[in-house]
Amino acid sequence: VQLQASGGGLVQAGGSLRLSCAASGRTFSSYAMGWFRQGPGKEREFVAAIGRRGSSTYYADSVKGRFTISRDNAKNTVYLQMNSLKPDDTAVYYCASNTIGSIQTVDYWGQGTLVTVSS
Repeated sequence: VQLQASGGGLVQAGGSLRLSCAASGRTFSSYAMGWFRQGPGKEREFVAAIGRRGSSTYYADSVKGRFTISRDNAKNTVYLQMNSLKPDDTAVYYCASNTIGSIQTVDYWGQGTLVTVSS
């Protein structure tokens, strides 16, 4: 199983980015997918997750109302639309398989994509 994340970059505070994570190696639609992030000197933390069919979504309080997770099962891809970005959102973002929020249930991780938000 491979998870290939992309879309990170440098953005000013208040700006937007969309992350993508393309999956391969097994039936994508059979697994909930999520995004986690790890900021400088911080532990990896949950950001957002989406159920297998895309009808259920879950968010950390810190990103509710600003981030939107979605998935396209035909393209084996999960997305994270990030709006109103803040410097505190600066982190390496990882996509993860088999989670609706718990880091313990993750069975595969993407390689991470760096998001830097300047003030």
